Amino acid sequence: MATIEEKIYNEDNIDVTTCKCPNCKGTSYFDPKTQKMKCEYCGSIFDMPKTEVNFVIERNLSELISRGSVWNEAEVYRCESCGAKQIIENQNVAHVCAFCGTKNIVKTEELPGLKPQGVVPFKIDKEKAGQLAIKYVKKKFYAPKKFKQSAKAENLHGIYNPVFTFDAYTTSFYKGQLGKNYVTYRYVDGRRIADQRTRYFYIGGTQDEHFDDLLVQASSNISMDVIRQLEPFPTGNAIEYRPEYLLGYSASTYNKEGEDCWQECQRLMKERIERAILKKYDYDVKVSLNIQTNFSNQTYKYILVPIYVGHYTYKNKLYNFFVNGFNGRVAGKTPVSRGKVFFTVLIVLLIIVAFVLLGYLL
Repeated sequence: MATIEEKIYNEDNIDVTTCKCPNCKGTSYFDPKTQKMKCEYCGSIFDMPKTEVNFVIERNLSELISRGSVWNEAEVYRCESCGAKQIIENQNVAHVCAFCGTKNIVKTEELPGLKPQGVVPFKIDKEKAGQLAIKYVKKKFYAPKKFKQSAKAENLHGIYNPVFTFDAYTTSFYKGQLGKNYVTYRYVDGRRIADQRTRYFYIGGTQDEHFDDLLVQASSNISMDVIRQLEPFPTGNAIEYRPEYLLGYSASTYNKEGEDCWQECQRLMKERIERAILKKYDYDVKVSLNIQTNFSNQTYKYILVPIYVGHYTYKNKLYNFFVNGFNGRVAGKTPVSRGKVFFTVLIVLLIIVAFVLLGYLL
């Protein structure tokens, strides 16, 4: 069933776009290396159909739930194994799920949702992404040695991941109480004893902040923690969405409403505002801090960012990894060697015992 937001965004219908090779008329796809179209049959490289390239313009936040366009040039497919939903361009039906690697993909009757305003095109190709994923494994100290030696980047797929970015000016009024620790000394039977005390003081004032392109993940297929590890994405330089960029790739459909993403972004903004306020003071203890924040000039963009999704296999278990398709940053899970963890804990315990003994002897 379509969401309320999806039903609202129904003004424009977009024709399915195909990009045929001018030499052999074969199917082409977007090539990250050349930033041009490449024929998968004869290998010809050519420019996209000429249109003016525009950068994405910020939209007023009030438009997020009032009007827009449904992304009707693509269709939604759901993995029956892991539940992940992907938007797959009509000319490029995927045979496997990018998130769990199974072939259990079925078409749904859902609307694809909002048409993206912009896209950050892939800049790194699949081969390079696989190399970066293996390099990432080699650096994992606690990963088993056998895993490092045999790890392969399997079922690697390019996915355009949906995100909302928000801009806002904020003015915050705050008041609170902080404490600063200090030490006093006293003598008992000729021995000097230190006592820690806290001096409390009140604070108050205003804090102005400008937030630009603060990113919030719009899909649950990839966690926000992973997105933070893969950042930054150059959303400030995102270009106007064109369906040609999806040729050869798929895209995750958003399942978080734009308004909910804005609420999440506000929480992130308030956390940063609090850190900025506290940074102005020399303190050790926060007793209380009340902040009232006013938001103005709120704008948003709905962008697709490039991510490669794949997995390693070790002892019949899958470990997902993710590669930023623009800058090559990698995030993901790897198996952990119990032996390495045991020896690390043992060494730490020995160091603690050594310090305790040293303190006792002194």
